[in-house]
Amino acid sequence: MTLDIARLRAETPGTLEVAHFNNAGSSLMTAPVLQAVTDHLTLESRIGGYEAAGLAKAAIDRFYAAAARAVAGKPHEIAFVENATRAWDMAFYAFDWKPGDRVLTARSEYNSNMIAYRQVARRFGVDILLIDNDESGAIDTRALENAVDERTRLIALTHIPTNDGLINPAAAVGRIARAAGVPYLLDACQSVGHLPIDVAEIGCTMLSTTGRKYIRGPRGTGFLWVREDWVERLEPPFLDNRAASWTAVEDYRIQPDARRFENWEFNVAGKIGLAVALDRMADIGMPAIWARIRALATRLRDGLAAIDGVSLHDTGREKSGLVTFTKAGESAVETRARLATAGINVSASKSQLTRHDLLDAGIDVMVRASVHAYNTEEEVDRLLAVVADG
Repeated sequence: MTLDIARLRAETPGTLEVAHFNNAGSSLMTAPVLQAVTDHLTLESRIGGYEAAGLAKAAIDRFYAAAARAVAGKPHEIAFVENATRAWDMAFYAFDWKPGDRVLTARSEYNSNMIAYRQVARRFGVDILLIDNDESGAIDTRALENAVDERTRLIALTHIPTNDGLINPAAAVGRIARAAGVPYLLDACQSVGHLPIDVAEIGCTMLSTTGRKYIRGPRGTGFLWVREDWVERLEPPFLDNRAASWTAVEDYRIQPDARRFENWEFNVAGKIGLAVALDRMADIGMPAIWARIRALATRLRDGLAAIDGVSLHDTGREKSGLVTFTKAGESAVETRARLATAGINVSASKSQLTRHDLLDAGIDVMVRASVHAYNTEEEVDRLLAVVADG
C-alpha cells in the first residue's frame, strides 16, 4: 500500500513546473506516455501514417488487455473511443428508445449526460426520472429501488460527479439493477484510475471513461466497456467499416464484440500512449493510488475547513479526491487566478442545475481542487496557505 512518491514525481516532468490540482480536468502525463506518443508521431512523419500503424500493431493492440485489466473485464469487451462522453453516447444511443421508456438516473449527473437524456425525451418520448438524493447527497438507493417498474429500460449513474466531491454507491445501484433485470450504464469518467474498479463487483452492464484524467493518458482518448452478454443487444448509433463489414451490395455484418463501437480512423499515437498509462497504473496498483488520493484529499478538506471564510461544498458519505469550495468575498475565478499566480493549478467548476442549495445561496461557480497520487503534502499546504492569505 506504499508508493514511491519520489519516483512518481521523477517520471512526471510537469511536477517541476506546477503544483497540479486539476487532475479531474486533465492530469500530468508521465514521461513514458509522452515518449510513446511523440515516438509514434515522429514515425508517422517519417514513413507515413498507415505504414507506422502497421509497424506498431502490437503496441496498438496492447491497449485492449490494458484497458480490460483496469476495470477487471475482458479484452473483447473493450472499445477504444476518443473521449468518455462519446463512449457514454455510443452506449446510451444504442438503445432502440420507444415512447414511454423510462431512464432512472441521479440528480448529480454530468451535464452532458443530462443533455442526452433531454434529447431522447424530446425525440422519442422517453421519461427521464431524477432520483432524489439521500441525506448525504448521494443517490437514494431505496428511492431508486422503489422507482424501478416494467417501463424502466435503463439505470444510468455518474460514479464520481464532476463537482460534488462524493462517490455514488455504484455497487448498491448494481445490485438493484441486477435484481430488476435492467441494464446499468456507469459513467466512470472520474473513477477509473482514481479508485479500484471491478465491473463484476459493481454490477454494471456498460462503463465509459476517459484517458486524460486519473489514468494520466493523452487527451482525445477513452474507452467503453460493454459486458459480453449485452454487446449484441446494442446497435451503435452509427457504423463504419471498422464497426461493421460490407458483406454484399445490400448487406453488412456488425462486429460481434465491443469493437462495433469503434471508428476506422482513430488517434493511433493516443491509443498507444493510453496503453502505456494503463500499464503503469496497474504496475503501481490501484489500492495504493486510492489510499494516497484519499489521504491527500482529507488533508486538503481538513485544512480548508479551518480557514475563515472558506465553505466546503462536497456531499456524500464517502468522499473522492475532488474537493470543491468557495471563499467569502472572492469569486471562484478570482481564487483560481490567485492560485495560478502562485504556480498552483485548480479549476473553476460551474454548479449543477440540480444543486439547488448552491444556486439558492448565489453560488454559480466553485473552486475544484482534485488531488492525485503524485501530489505531495507540501503542495497541499502551499495551496492552503495561498487560499488563507487572500
